[in-house]
Amino acid sequence: MSIRILIAEDEAILAATLSAALQRLWPEAEFVATCANGVQAVEQALALRPDVLFLDIKMPGKTGLEAAEEITEAWDGKPPLVVFVTAYDQYAVDAFDQQAADYVLKPISDARLARTVERLQARLATPAPETEMAQLLQQLRALAPAAPPAPRLQMIRAAVGNQVRMIPVADVIYFEAMDKYVNVVTADSESLIRTSLRELLPQLDADLFWQVHRGTVVNSSCILAAMREENGKLSLQLRGRSERPRVSPLYAHLFRQM
Repeated sequence: MSIRILIAEDEAILAATLSAALQRLWPEAEFVATCANGVQAVEQALALRPDVLFLDIKMPGKTGLEAAEEITEAWDGKPPLVVFVTAYDQYAVDAFDQQAADYVLKPISDARLARTVERLQARLATPAPETEMAQLLQQLRALAPAAPPAPRLQMIRAAVGNQVRMIPVADVIYFEAMDKYVNVVTADSESLIRTSLRELLPQLDADLFWQVHRGTVVNSSCILAAMREENGKLSLQLRGRSERPRVSPLYAHLFRQM
């Protein structure tokens, strides 16, 4: 059976080099697309449904990590295997030498790429656990250089008409990303603030506010239950709200039985 590969790399010469090396090492593989940025990678991966993704860590539009997360959340069924391509040695650590699908360094070495191809072939021949992608992304995030801790947010100032509403963070049930805004949802109101969820997250208490989806952060003290729907997806029952936010497969481990 032919294995279908998608490459996402913003440097055309490097993309061509990687493609040529893979063709030598994996002649039976089929290359379905080469994408120049993370946005294209997400679109083409979901449309073409390849078996393996080679994603550059640093790409315009979306990083390789962001693209992998978005693809995994939107994928129906077991997501593809992912190999991250990077020139940054903070990602090149011994721990990833134990992963079946992990990373390759620029400039790309045939010897190192051959090991990755062997791992991919072995993983494709053996059913992988559903948590594999979640574990891989968590490890990569942990390896990224840590940013200085942000001041803990206590009060949110949200514009409502000609007023600025003061919302205690403790009253927030969940935050929802909406394009360039974040919707701040309490038991009795919704308010938009002009920031991104990425900028907001470091200011929240991670023990209390859990990210459950790429675009949703929930106050864990307001979670009544995690419900499994007919399609196998998880959704949350929240105190004080009728909506049931979806839980991404990447964050389903938060709701495993103790």
